[in-house]
Amino acid sequence: MVNKALLIGRLGKDPEVRYTPDGTMITNFNLATDEQWKDKSGEKVQKTEWHRIVTFGKLAEICGNYLVKGKLVFVEGRIQTRSWEDKDGVKRFTTEIIAANMQMLDSKGQNKTEESSFEAASVTNNGSAPVDDVPF
Repeated sequence: MVNKALLIGRLGKDPEVRYTPDGTMITNFNLATDEQWKDKSGEKVQKTEWHRIVTFGKLAEICGNYLVKGKLVFVEGRIQTRSWEDKDGVKRFTTEIIAANMQMLDSKGQNKTEESSFEAASVTNNGSAPVDDVPF
């Protein structure tokens, strides 16, 4: 079985950084992907889909330090849906992409630190080889 998501999109806002009780860093950010087509009357239509991305450990540290609103990134990971009960006892669900790899694709937006050579860098969460070619 395969559970893999490949996304190229722009960050909707700066990543949120937090830590687990044992000190593991986690970043969350929203990634927008777009599709465009012409409707029956020839008008251009654009649809934006938002994806919640979660990163852990070293990948989370890099995302927290270098990603900013508007940056174009490639994310590879697995899809995970989880549930919880809110304060009113209502069961809630969310679907997230648990990122294993991330590649910064452009320099749109400003880094949180000075501009660096990270702009074209690939980062993997599990020590495996980075994805060099996106298959589309």
